[in-house]
Amino acid sequence: MNQGKVSENPESRFSAVMVGAARLPGVRIHREAYLRKALARYCSEDEIRRAVEETPAAAGLTTELLGRAADDSIRYETAKVSALSAAAGVPGFLALPATVPADTAQYFAHMLRIAQKLAYLYSWPDLFSEDDGDDVDDATMGVLTLFFGVMFGTQSANAAVGKVAGMMAEQVAKKLPQKALTQGVVYPVVKKVAAYIGVQMTKQTFAKSVSKAIPVVGAAVSGTLTFATYRPMAKRLKKHLSESVLAQSTHRVVVVEAEEVRETFVPKPAEGSATDGTAATAERPRSSSPRTTSGEEETAQGLPS
Repeated sequence: MNQGKVSENPESRFSAVMVGAARLPGVRIHREAYLRKALARYCSEDEIRRAVEETPAAAGLTTELLGRAADDSIRYETAKVSALSAAAGVPGFLALPATVPADTAQYFAHMLRIAQKLAYLYSWPDLFSEDDGDDVDDATMGVLTLFFGVMFGTQSANAAVGKVAGMMAEQVAKKLPQKALTQGVVYPVVKKVAAYIGVQMTKQTFAKSVSKAIPVVGAAVSGTLTFATYRPMAKRLKKHLSESVLAQSTHRVVVVEAEEVRETFVPKPAEGSATDGTAATAERPRSSSPRTTSGEEETAQGLPS
C-alpha cells in the first residue's frame, strides 16, 4: 500500500528519474575538461587557466563571451537530444513500453548535462564529486532540482537559485551550501519544485507517448517536440545564471609602491665665474618620471582576476 503511494508521489517520481539519469554513462561533466574545451575558441591560455583554477568570473571573462560559449553548448545538446528522441520514435506503437521510459531518461540526462555546463560557465563549483561514485550528493540533488525548476519556469526556483548564489558569493565558497540545500530555508522550495516537475514530467511523458504511436511519422514529431521544449528551457537557465551574482566578473586592484629615485644635482655656476677663460659646465640632472617622488605610492589597476 505504501509502495503504491510512493510511486504515485510526483516528488518521488522526479527524484527517481533524476538519480537514474545521473547514473547514465556520459552524463556527469568534468568541469576542467569542459571549460578548457568550451573556452578554447574565445580565450587565451592564461584566461582559461585562471577560469579553471578559480572561476570564469574571477578570470574577468565577460557575460557576452560566456554567452557565446553557452550557446555553443546549448546547440550541441539540443541537436543530440532531438536526434535521440527522433530515433526512439521510429519503432512506433508496439515499442512504446520500452522507448518512452528510455526517451524520458535520456531527455533528463541531457538536461543534467546542459545544467552542469551552464553552471560551470557561470562560475558554479563542481556539482559531482568523484568520491560519490554512482550516488548523488543531497546538496547537488537540491541545486540541480532548482536548476530544473528554472528551466521549467517556476519563479520560486528562480528566487532560490539567486539565494544560493548569494550565499556562495558572500562566503567566497567553492562548495555548495550543504545545510541550506538540505535543511535550511531553501530546502522546502527544493521539495515543492521537485513535486511540480514530477507533475510536468508526467504530462510530457504522455505527450511523447502519443507522438511515438505512429511509426516513422512519430519519429519526426517526437524529435520536433523535444527540440521545441529543450532549447527554450536551456536558454531560460542560461539567462538566469548569467544574471546571478556569481557570474559577474571581478577585478583586483594591485597597489604598487613606486621606486624612489635619488639624483645628484650640480647647480650651474653663475655666468662669467670661470677664471681660466673656458666655458663653465655642469652635470645636468637625469630626467625622472614626475609621478615618482619620495614617499609616494602609485596605485595601478591590475588585470582582472
